[in-house]
Amino acid sequence: MAFVLTSPSHQPLSKLFLVRRGVSVKLSHSIINRRHPNPNGSRLGFQRPYSSSSSSAVAAASVTPLAESGERASGSPSLGELVRPDFPILDQEINGVSLVYLDNAATSQKPSTVMKALNQYYESYNSNVHRGIHFLSARATDEYERARKKVAVFINAAESREIVFTRNATEAINLVAYSWGLTNLRPGDEILLTVAEHHSAIVPWQFVAQKTGATLKFVGLTEDETPDLNQFKELLSKKTKIVVVHHISNVLGCILPIDEIAAWAHNFGAKVLVDACQSVPHMVVDVQKLNVDFLVASSHKMCGPTGVGFLYGKIELLSEMPPFLGGGEMISDVFLDHSTYAEPPSRFEAGTPAIGEIIGLGAAIDYLTGIGMQKIHEYEEDLGNYLYQSLRSVPNVRIYGPAPSEAVHRAALCSFNVNNVHPTDLATLLDQQQGVAIRSGHHCAQPLHQYLGVNSSARASLYFYNSKKEIDVFIEALKDTIGFFTSY
Repeated sequence: MAFVLTSPSHQPLSKLFLVRRGVSVKLSHSIINRRHPNPNGSRLGFQRPYSSSSSSAVAAASVTPLAESGERASGSPSLGELVRPDFPILDQEINGVSLVYLDNAATSQKPSTVMKALNQYYESYNSNVHRGIHFLSARATDEYERARKKVAVFINAAESREIVFTRNATEAINLVAYSWGLTNLRPGDEILLTVAEHHSAIVPWQFVAQKTGATLKFVGLTEDETPDLNQFKELLSKKTKIVVVHHISNVLGCILPIDEIAAWAHNFGAKVLVDACQSVPHMVVDVQKLNVDFLVASSHKMCGPTGVGFLYGKIELLSEMPPFLGGGEMISDVFLDHSTYAEPPSRFEAGTPAIGEIIGLGAAIDYLTGIGMQKIHEYEEDLGNYLYQSLRSVPNVRIYGPAPSEAVHRAALCSFNVNNVHPTDLATLLDQQQGVAIRSGHHCAQPLHQYLGVNSSARASLYFYNSKKEIDVFIEALKDTIGFFTSY
C-alpha cells in the first residue's frame, strides 16, 4: 500500500513566534494566574476545577475527579508521590511554574541511585574491562558483568550470555539485521512488520531487503487502531523468515500479545524480533514465557543512563551469527590473513563499551526491582486510564489508538491532535507558559502517521513517578492553551 504524505493544515505558529524564551504572549487570565505567588510554593498540591467549557456531559462522566479517586480518598500517597524525592530533576520550575514532565516515552528521568553509581565508577574504579589484572580493572569488570546478569534476571533470560550490550536499541536491531539477516535471507523471503513500527525497526530491514532481495510485508490497523492480528495470521507463510514487531506502540499505546504472535510465527519456522523499548520499563517482561528469538530495549527509557541498550538473543542463534563489528574484545585470535572470533556475547561487543553507563543500567534495574515491576505496571495502568479519560473530556481532541476497557489494555501514553491547532504549537506553549513537557512530531513513526492521515501528533506519556495531580494540571493547561489558539 502506497502512502502519500498529506500537507499540514498550517505551519506551526511556534516557528513564527514563541521560539525564544521570554517572548511576551497574551494568554488567558487563568494561565497567568497559575504562576507561583510564592517561589517556594508548589501548584501540584492544589486541586483545580476543570474549565467550565471543557467537556461534553458524556465524556466528562467517564472521568473520576481526583478528589474522589483512591489516590485522594484514601489519604495515602500514591506511588508517584512516594518515589518523587528520588528524582531531583523533577523538583524545579520552568519559567516560574513547577515542571510537569510527561515525555517519558522519549526518555525517562534518573533516580539519585543511578547517578551515584555513575559517579562512583568514575571517581573510584574507572578502568577498562576484561583487559587488566589490576584492582581497578578487576572491579570494573565485576560490576560490568554483574550488570549483564541483572539484565538477564530482569527479563528472565536463560543465561547472561544471551545479553549483548549495545549503544541503544537501534544498534541492537541493526545487529540482528546485519548479522542474522544478511546471513539467512534470500530473494523471495519475506520480513513481516506492522505499519506502527518505530523507524529503528523499519529502516535496518529496508537496508537488508535491498541487499538480499527479501521483501517487506506490513500489517495494517483495525478500526480501533491496533495492528490487525487477523491480517498478521493471513500474511504469515513459509516465505516469512522473521517477524519484527513492537510490544507496545510508542504512538498508539496498544499492547500486543507477543506470546501468540511468536507461536504463529514459529509454526512457519520464522524468527521473532521484539522492540520492547516501551514495555520493559513499564511491565514484567519474561522472554522465556514469550518465547521470542530476539528482544531489544534501551537503558534511558528505564531510569538508566543514555548511550546503552541491550539485545537479548537465544544463545543457539547468537552462536551461529557472525560478528557485527570488528576490533578488540570480539576476537579469539588475530592473524595477518584471518581472525577467529569470541563466543557470544563478546563476539558482538567490539571495542571499549560504555562501562559506567552499563553499571548505571544495573543500578536502574536494582531500583525498579526494589519497587516491583508488577506494582509499577498496575499503578501506571490506573494512571494511563485516568489520562485517557481526562484527555477524552477535552473538546475537539482526537486520541489515537484503542480505548481502554476490561479487554483492552493501553500503555500510559496518549498521542493526540486538536482540531485546527498544530501539535508543535500546543507543545511549545505548554512548555513555555505552563512548564508542561510533552512531545510533538511524528515520534519516529512517519509511516504510521501517514496511515492515520496526519503528519504529526502531540504525545503525553507517563512513568511511575507521575501522579494524577500532574495529569489534572496538564489537562487544565491544555484547555487554556487550546482556548488561546482558537480565540482568534
